Amino acid sequence: MNKRMVVFQNIDDIIEFIEKVEKYPYSMDMKRGKCIVDAKSLLGIINLGFSKEIELKVYVDECDDLWNDIEEFVAA
Repeated sequence: MNKRMVVFQNIDDIIEFIEKVEKYPYSMDMKRGKCIVDAKSLLGIINLGFSKEIELKVYVDECDDLWNDIEEFVAA
């Protein structure tokens, strides 16, 4: 399993993120506080909020291709 923190500034960021992660067969969840949602769910991610760090968990060991694809959303 891999995990990193991601941040979205607006709805367009979330839509772009989902378009990218849907290309990968990996199971992924996002968590903020007690709320956990599917990382490929538009409504789920919107409910987690904007401009806040959200934990992205990817349930596979080797997913460097995914991290490279979504690097613009990974929190510094």
